[in-house]
Amino acid sequence: MIKVFNAAYPDIEFINAAVAGGAGTNARAVLATRLQAGDPPDSWQGHAGQELIGTYVAGGQIEPLNDLYESEGWLAVMPETLIPLISQDGNIYSVPVNIHRANVLWYNPGILEANNVAVPTTMDEWLAAMETLKAAGVQPLALGEQWTKMHLLETILLGTLGPDAYNGLWDGSTDWGSAEVKAALDNYVKVLSYANTDSASLSWQDASQLVVNGDAAFNVMGDWAEGYFREIGKAPNTDYGWAPVPGSVGVFQFLSDSFVLAVGAPDPEGATAWLKIAGSKAGQEAFNPVKGSICARTDCDKSLFGEYLQSAMDDWSSNIVVGSLTHGVVANDSWKSEIDTALGAFIADGNVDAFQSALVAACQNSGPCK
Repeated sequence: MIKVFNAAYPDIEFINAAVAGGAGTNARAVLATRLQAGDPPDSWQGHAGQELIGTYVAGGQIEPLNDLYESEGWLAVMPETLIPLISQDGNIYSVPVNIHRANVLWYNPGILEANNVAVPTTMDEWLAAMETLKAAGVQPLALGEQWTKMHLLETILLGTLGPDAYNGLWDGSTDWGSAEVKAALDNYVKVLSYANTDSASLSWQDASQLVVNGDAAFNVMGDWAEGYFREIGKAPNTDYGWAPVPGSVGVFQFLSDSFVLAVGAPDPEGATAWLKIAGSKAGQEAFNPVKGSICARTDCDKSLFGEYLQSAMDDWSSNIVVGSLTHGVVANDSWKSEIDTALGAFIADGNVDAFQSALVAACQNSGPCK
């Protein structure tokens, strides 16, 4: 994408002050220091949604981009359901450069075929399939460390509640203490009962690899898993298949790397030029096949992408879009941290009622449930 920028704007020097390591935590620490010192970069990358809005919009540190969306015609090439998820009070605050999908069920086609198990589309079908596999001596579900358990939780909330009630969790219109949320948490408990017992010691790659190696039937992970599968030489529809997490067919639970314009940017014209490339067809087509993600735009050339990503492009342009908890879209950092703490306690003690009560308190403390 920088190459595309340099070709389009040869008179602007692009300085990439990237901070390595820490899965972004190191970069965010440096960014916080710079913002506190009144020395913002012109633009930076974060996760689209509340990770940006709940931190930097709330702090008055990034500019609205409505005029840029209008002048570049982006409202015509971004899904309508995306815009509210990157907006606050009618203002759009970031330019998504890519889209990853969170609610993906990866499966081993050979295991399902050998055990006469169809790819499940509903929560009940999934639970029945895992019971069949367990009875046959097959590990039904591969799972990793705690953040992957939060990832699994958000997809089961979505698959049980449906998109409207799931969205309501994040705007205060769905009661975290309700019977429908209790039903979702009960489903979560049932799904966890089919997971490997050594999950705490496994990374997401370890857990995903159990599926493609034939050591487990299912894994729930974002579609960066497919990039990993290709990296280790596995073939789509042979070594792995994919489907929406049961209950969420027709819904695309997204996360996105996204760029912003800083309040007080030293070079606002240069930053705006960068954002134009970030949101452009040429910029996103250059970036995403390499990243292993799809364009945020709906008009990218599908032939540049592999089989899985082409299917994701179809779904992104046609499905209902909702945001990810684990990956920064629907909850600010403090709320997400409280949910994570509650999840850790639940993993330790298995008390569903206490878990639900802690989730209610988290929404009251850091979310919209005042």
